[in-house]
Amino acid sequence: MPQATLIDGKAIAAQLRAQIASEVSGIKAASGLVPGLHVVLVGDDPASRVYVASKEKLAVEVGMHSIAHRLPADTSQETLLATLAGLNADDSVDGILVQLPLPKHLDTAAVIDAIDPAKDVDGLHPINAGRLAGGKVNPEQLLVPCTPLGSMLLLKSVLPSLSGLEAVVIGRSELVGRPVAQLLLQADCTVTIAHSRTKDLPDVVRRADIVVAAVGRPHFVKGAWIKPGATVIDVGINRLADGKLAGDVDFAEAVEVAGAITPVPGGVGPMTIACLLRNTLTAFKARRGG
Repeated sequence: MPQATLIDGKAIAAQLRAQIASEVSGIKAASGLVPGLHVVLVGDDPASRVYVASKEKLAVEVGMHSIAHRLPADTSQETLLATLAGLNADDSVDGILVQLPLPKHLDTAAVIDAIDPAKDVDGLHPINAGRLAGGKVNPEQLLVPCTPLGSMLLLKSVLPSLSGLEAVVIGRSELVGRPVAQLLLQADCTVTIAHSRTKDLPDVVRRADIVVAAVGRPHFVKGAWIKPGATVIDVGINRLADGKLAGDVDFAEAVEVAGAITPVPGGVGPMTIACLLRNTLTAFKARRGG
């Protein structure tokens, strides 16, 4: 059997950013307005600093107005909530993202709840999560968590139709597992959410036409678990002892069995920021009747 097709997240993300840039340019020409993305970073976590800088850079590249609000690590809950209240009230702000994780003294759930759902470009506010779970709103008009949205776009790049396919999502987090399962349901898949306590997990995964691995354990999903020809989306980004990045799927094994698979790095990762920009454009158009 030939090796799996590699799903090139870098190339697909670049195409998406180019589409967004074209649309933003058209909006600016017609109205003089551009979407405004504001990112709030609390503390000095090195990885978070890198992520925020990358988000700023790519937002500017597609023509958006982007500002990062960098607050000290000892910022109080009251100060952070006041910052968010100011961004909620500012009409020039279309998208608000609070970089996670927050310092431990802050209440993450309360912070997410404080973001205006119409500006919640991370798609984590309970109202946006409820709209997704309800399944009554076109996903194109929803603010959906960025990694699940990117995962779906990667799936659709290799599968002309998802209808009727059996999908297994390994991981049940609010950030990835649950929302990607809801998106798969809306695409008419038959969906199983599996996790660390699932009995006979290899047999469950082996049924799937689509496998989304988001469990946070390097090389957890073995090639023998994969149904021949299945499409595998590896959400995991794990740093190994030697400093290299590895996914949740044992890529060397799975690439010999799957029909298509995302590499790590270069698969889902690039799509996350591209989908953040897409959500910001979606929020802009919804708020301004575009």
